[in-house]
Amino acid sequence: QVQLVESGGGSVQAGGSLRLSCAVSARAFTNYAMAWFRQAPGKEREFVALINQVGGSYYADSVQGRFTISRDNAKNMVYLQMNSLKPEDTAVYYCASGPAAATSADRYTNWGQGTQVTVSS
Repeated sequence: QVQLVESGGGSVQAGGSLRLSCAVSARAFTNYAMAWFRQAPGKEREFVALINQVGGSYYADSVQGRFTISRDNAKNMVYLQMNSLKPEDTAVYYCASGPAAATSADRYTNWGQGTQVTVSS
């Protein structure tokens, strides 16, 4: 069974940075594509970034150039470095794992509990 635990959320002013971490308990971490999604109050969960099994990444247009996803296969960790944060980035951020990289949430089989990110203007 795969378990994911996010950390690193918090409150920051616009223009600031945060680094989210996702610890993955899995027997074969390198078999999984990983992604970050977010959900703001009253909105649908949306794709943020993904990284596939060989390190290829892809980003939502809204975060391209500001966010960077990475993975450390030796530590079973996934990270989301978020720079130049905007108030519209405020949301609960979720880490997800699945057999293949995709931007659709229903392609991911395991989810963390989420971590809150709040960006004030």
